[in-house]
Amino acid sequence: MKAQPQASHYIDGEYVEDTDGTVIESIYPATGEVIARLHAATPAIIEKAIASAKRAQKEWASWSPAARGRVLKKAAEIMRTRNRELSELETLDTGKPIQETIVADPTSGADSFEFFGGIIATAMNGSQIPLGGDWAYTKRVPLGVVVGIGAWNYPQQIACWKGAPALAAGNAMVFKPSEVTPLGALKIAEILIEAGAPKGVYNVIQGDRETGPLLVSHPDVAKVSLTGSVPTGRKVAGAAASQLKHVTMELGGKSPIVVFDDADIDSAISGAMLGNFYSTGQVCSNGTRVFVHKAIKETFLARLKARTEAILIGDPQDEATQMGPMVSYAQREKVLGYIEKGKAEGATLVTGGGIPNTVSGEGYFIQPTVFADVTDDMTIAREEIFGPVMCVLDFDDEAEVIARANATEFGLSAGVFTADFSRAHRVVDQLEAGTLWINTYNLCPVEIPFGGSKQSGFGRENSAAALEHYSELKTVYVGMGKCEAPY
Repeated sequence: MKAQPQASHYIDGEYVEDTDGTVIESIYPATGEVIARLHAATPAIIEKAIASAKRAQKEWASWSPAARGRVLKKAAEIMRTRNRELSELETLDTGKPIQETIVADPTSGADSFEFFGGIIATAMNGSQIPLGGDWAYTKRVPLGVVVGIGAWNYPQQIACWKGAPALAAGNAMVFKPSEVTPLGALKIAEILIEAGAPKGVYNVIQGDRETGPLLVSHPDVAKVSLTGSVPTGRKVAGAAASQLKHVTMELGGKSPIVVFDDADIDSAISGAMLGNFYSTGQVCSNGTRVFVHKAIKETFLARLKARTEAILIGDPQDEATQMGPMVSYAQREKVLGYIEKGKAEGATLVTGGGIPNTVSGEGYFIQPTVFADVTDDMTIAREEIFGPVMCVLDFDDEAEVIARANATEFGLSAGVFTADFSRAHRVVDQLEAGTLWINTYNLCPVEIPFGGSKQSGFGRENSAAALEHYSELKTVYVGMGKCEAPY
C-alpha cells in the first residue's frame, strides 16, 4: 500500500523536491505501515514558495472577482468528480473510515470552493459615502501572501476552508499541512492549477515544527491562518503579532453539550455521539463535556452505553466500518493516558477505556469511551483530550449548568438539547462560545461562520464573514473643490 506523491512540495504549478530537508514518514494509522516518505521544506524551498506566491498574487488580484470565482467553481467541480479517489487518499492519510471521508472531507472542501466562487463577485463590494460637496468610497482589497497552517484531523477540508476565501479575495496562499497528514493538500494544489489558477497562487510545502516559524516570520507574509492546539496558537499568534500580521486562529476546545430533562433522549444521545466519536473523537469542536439533567441520567447512560458498544470498529477502507484508528500511535497513547487519569480521579467508566480486541494488526485503534459521575475539577473535564472520550456530568438547574459550562478557558462550541425553544435560545445566549447548536451538533455547512471565543481563537472560517479576515478596507476621500490650507 503506497501513496507516494511525485515530490514533497508543490510550488509554482509543479512538484519540487529538496532531499536536504528532514524526512517525514506518512503512516497509515490502521496498520502502522509507511505509505510515503517526504522531506520538510528547507529555507530554500520556503523562499521559492513565497516568492512564487508573491509574484502570482499580483496577477491573480488583477483578475475580476467573477473570473476568480469561475476558477474556484471549476476546482469544486473537479473535486466532486474525483471524490472517491480523494476520499481514499484521505482515509490513508488520516485513518478515518471511507464511509466518513466520502461524505465529509473532499465534499466539504468542494463546497467551500463553490460557495466562495459563487459569492465573490458581489461580496467584496465597497460603499459610497456622501460628504456634502465631497464624497468618499471604500473598497476591500487583498492582503497579499497568506500562510495557511493545517491540522491533521481534516487535512483536505482545512486546505480548502483556508484556501477558498483567501483566493476568492485575491490573495495567494502558501499552505503547510500537518506533518502527520501531508498528502491531501498536494492534490488540492494540483486541482486549483488544473482549474485555471495562475501558477504559484496556491503552493503547498511540507514541514515540521521548525518550518512554521520560518513561514510566520517571513517579511513577505501578510497573514497567518492556523488550525491547531491552543498552545500552538499562542506561539503563532504571538510571533505574528510581533510583526503586526493579520491572524486567524481556529484552536481547541472543551465544549459543553447541555441535555435538559425535556429533551428527546435518543436525539440528544445522537448529538453527544456525533460530538465525541465522529472522526474517532479528533474534532476540535467536539462537545466532550455532556451535562445531563439528573432526572434522565440513568436512561441516558443506559441507551448511550448500548449504542456506543454497537459502533463497528475496523478496517477504514471497508464501507461498513464506522470508526477507524487514532491518527498516530502518540495520539492514542495520549488519550489512553487521559483515560487512566479519569479512572484514578474517581470517574465511573461506563464503557470502553482500552484497545479493542476485535481488531488485529499494528493499527492505532481505541475503544469509544464513556465516563459518568465526572466532576468539574477532574482532569478529563478540564483538558482537551482529542480522542473518543465522552465525559457525562450531572446537573440540577439551568443557572447552575450555564455557570459550569462557562467555567473553562475554552470557548469554541456548545450545544443545547431541549423541547423548550425559549429556554434553548435563552441558554445559548449565555453560553460563552463562538459556534453553537440547538437540538443537533457539529454540523458546519460553509454558509455559516465557524470559529471560537476566549482561548479557542479568533477570526472566522466559512460564510461571507471569512472574507473580512482575508482582506482589508481601503478608504478614498474625493475632494470636489479646491484644496485650501490655513497657512
